[in-house]
Amino acid sequence: MFSVYDPQLSRADRGLGRREFLRVGSLGMFGASLSGLAGREAWAAEKLKPYATGKSVVLLFLGGGPSHIELFDPKMTAPSGIRSITGELDTVHPGITFGGNFPQLARLADKFSIVRSFQSRNGGHEYVSVTTGGNTTKAALGALYSRIVGANHPLTGVPSHTLLLPEAVAPAGFKIGSNFETGHLPGLTQPGSLGHNYQAFSPSGGGELRQNMELAISAERFSDRRSILAGLDRLQRAMDVNGGIESLDRLQQQAYEVITRGVAGAFDVAKEDPQTVARYDTSHCFRNEEVQRWGDMRRSTNLLGRQMLLARRLVESGCGFVTVSDCGWDMHSNGNSPKGLNGMNWLGPQLDHAVSAFIEDCEARGLRDKVLLVVTGEMGRTPRINNNGGRDHYGELTPLLLYGGGLRMGQVVGQSDATASRPSTEPYNPSHLLSTIMHTLFDLGKLRLDQSLSSDVAAVAQSGEPILPLLS
Repeated sequence: MFSVYDPQLSRADRGLGRREFLRVGSLGMFGASLSGLAGREAWAAEKLKPYATGKSVVLLFLGGGPSHIELFDPKMTAPSGIRSITGELDTVHPGITFGGNFPQLARLADKFSIVRSFQSRNGGHEYVSVTTGGNTTKAALGALYSRIVGANHPLTGVPSHTLLLPEAVAPAGFKIGSNFETGHLPGLTQPGSLGHNYQAFSPSGGGELRQNMELAISAERFSDRRSILAGLDRLQRAMDVNGGIESLDRLQQQAYEVITRGVAGAFDVAKEDPQTVARYDTSHCFRNEEVQRWGDMRRSTNLLGRQMLLARRLVESGCGFVTVSDCGWDMHSNGNSPKGLNGMNWLGPQLDHAVSAFIEDCEARGLRDKVLLVVTGEMGRTPRINNNGGRDHYGELTPLLLYGGGLRMGQVVGQSDATASRPSTEPYNPSHLLSTIMHTLFDLGKLRLDQSLSSDVAAVAQSGEPILPLLS
């Protein structure tokens, strides 16, 4: 339970007690309770790291394994049984087509880049194969970022590393099921050997961090936050008037700043222009009841637009790495549906709408070079359609879209062979993606000089080769 204590009404004569303050501060966002945070180094950043570029990453992870063919490599020249079952659409690039569910992204193809020779080299639901880039610490990219820059932004107090599940934005009473993918969700943001202080803040709650605390940002409050914001306003006014903040130790002051400034502002979607909220809305893309009746799609929701809007708000507030989870892409047959790969006709248009909204929003806000959006999954799908009309697990080619971050946009990097089975040009894998992201987030030459970083973290940050065509 999240509790806000008004010092003017409770214990005003003695000031705000430590225990009550910690209950206010126990958001569960920093990897441990504030009263017993073992890794105070996670709070130690007094200023922005000199080698941090100030850019942010939003990783949109399509859990289940999205088909590279039906997304961005339709291969309509391939034989029947291989080519895209959703057809193809011309993009703004002559001769370049996308799958038939992506008209808005086809129109914006000059704003982002596609890598057609990316391969996760993973044929199962192992999210860590992509999210860690295979690094030796076994930590997800967001956890690595948090370890390098600190667990929260030193100026805004916003967590450096956040995981946005659909539960984080679901209205009260919204039903989200569970399936095999639920067990793989920790892999999206796992801290590996870095320790639990660097696991992601998840506003939907859950995990070991809620054993001793309850989360502040519930799904219900995402839609109606008047009461919590009013409580925070009262708390802040009282603390300012009474000078109570001066009596708190440094750790408590940081918690106070996080609650009253960073988190409250970042999650207050009511501040958004209604037209912006409407542009992101994906509730019209499908009915949840229709999609969630299939076993592999029980975690599918029509909330992706809300998740992407919140991701944009978080990066504007100083969150350096946001992972957005969208599940249901394991399309063998959608529960033996006679419609086969019909799930693509649900999730594809939603992806098209949400990502195009994010790109257009970033363009309008001048964030093109400040935010890197990465869209991928743990694998692709088999080139040949199976007997149930779907596609099976396949790690030799995996869809990858990148937007912004100061990288070279408007290109298709690499090619697949005639049957979309393997790269026909230089292949890229998750280690290349890790390096590309590290080059975006940091000046690696300067980072190399930071003696406070452990040797394994420094080595991982500088390891591998980036996807060079994106940097040139």
